[in-house]
Amino acid sequence: MTSQRSTAGHPVLAVPPASPAAAVAYFGASLAFHADVSDVAAALLAGGDPGFVVLDSRSAAAWDQGRIPGAVHLPTALVAERAAALLDPATPVVVYCWGPGCNGATRAALALAELGHQVKEMLGGFEYWVREGFPFETREGERRRTADPLTAPAEGEDCGC
Repeated sequence: MTSQRSTAGHPVLAVPPASPAAAVAYFGASLAFHADVSDVAAALLAGGDPGFVVLDSRSAAAWDQGRIPGAVHLPTALVAERAAALLDPATPVVVYCWGPGCNGATRAALALAELGHQVKEMLGGFEYWVREGFPFETREGERRRTADPLTAPAEGEDCGC
């Protein structure tokens, strides 16, 4: 005898999943708007032109504390004023700020899009760049921390996703 569990009151399925067509549209759009930290790192660390520029949208103090090597510094509040002097509108931009608890990169991405730039937000921001063990720069030079095993595989570079 098989028992059917009711989903009534169950929070996961209280709102049914979207149709496959709606899921394709949503997740496809999500990939158009977001870039993964490890994908950005792989493109940058491979050498050569990755086909995009990385933009750090944090303050000068945050930039000095640490940044992704090769990133352009343009604080969110200054995007409208300075983007034309720093960025080629034909080159896609990947924006980051502190981490998942900060929406500075989202606001910077919106401002860049309003100026006509193709833009993606890097999920996890600088926090996850460092937590995944990728190199970063400070005034003192390049640094790298051991990858946090809760954010990156303990063995190897590729998470397999």
